[in-house]
Amino acid sequence: QVLLVESGGGLVQAGGSLRLSCAASGHTFQDSSMGWFRQAPGKEREFVASISWSGGRTLYADSVEGRFTISRDNAKNTVYLQMNSLDPEDTDVYYCAGGPPNSGTYEYTPRAINAFSAWGQGTQVTVSS
Repeated sequence: QVLLVESGGGLVQAGGSLRLSCAASGHTFQDSSMGWFRQAPGKEREFVASISWSGGRTLYADSVEGRFTISRDNAKNTVYLQMNSLDPEDTDVYYCAGGPPNSGTYEYTPRAINAFSAWGQGTQVTVSS
């Protein structure tokens, strides 16, 4: 059974930084794309970033490009989201997601929510103005 556990959320002032972590177990982490999504109350879950199995390719939503960085450490079965220059509009619950397998020269960075089959419980990020 796949288990994804996020950590690192919290309260930060506008312009500040946070780093989210997602630890994976029971999952073929090293061979899978991973992603981060976020969701505000009453809104649909939206794509933030994804990373290929090796970390060689990344993809970002336009709203976070240049401010957020997704990375992974396959030896630790962990994916990270470094968030800089945070804005109150970044306030959401952030979810880690396990995506489809890829390996070798095939580096896949999905964006669609239905490409991801495993989800963490979410961590709250609140940015005050």
